[in-house]
Amino acid sequence: MLELLEGMGFGEDLTVHGFRSTFKDWCTEQTGFPNEMSEMALAHNVSDKVEATYRRGNMREKRLRMIADWATYCAGPVPAKAGNVVPMRA
Repeated sequence: MLELLEGMGFGEDLTVHGFRSTFKDWCTEQTGFPNEMSEMALAHNVSDKVEATYRRGNMREKRLRMIADWATYCAGPVPAKAGNVVPMRA
């Protein structure tokens, strides 16, 4: 991902972590997607051993819908009060 950002001319000011953090904030604050789905999409490990034992599914279809919504959000207009947000359009 960092190589992609650098290729687009943004590598100096951005980090991959910023994208992951933004995605998590969006999921938490602006959607009804469950926390478990965003954690799974970010490939975070389940720290609770009991929960990890019982979590066998991958929520693939639901995660596909979540990522499609994220793509729509990312491609949308930049809010007027965004301040220092720089649109990243190819």
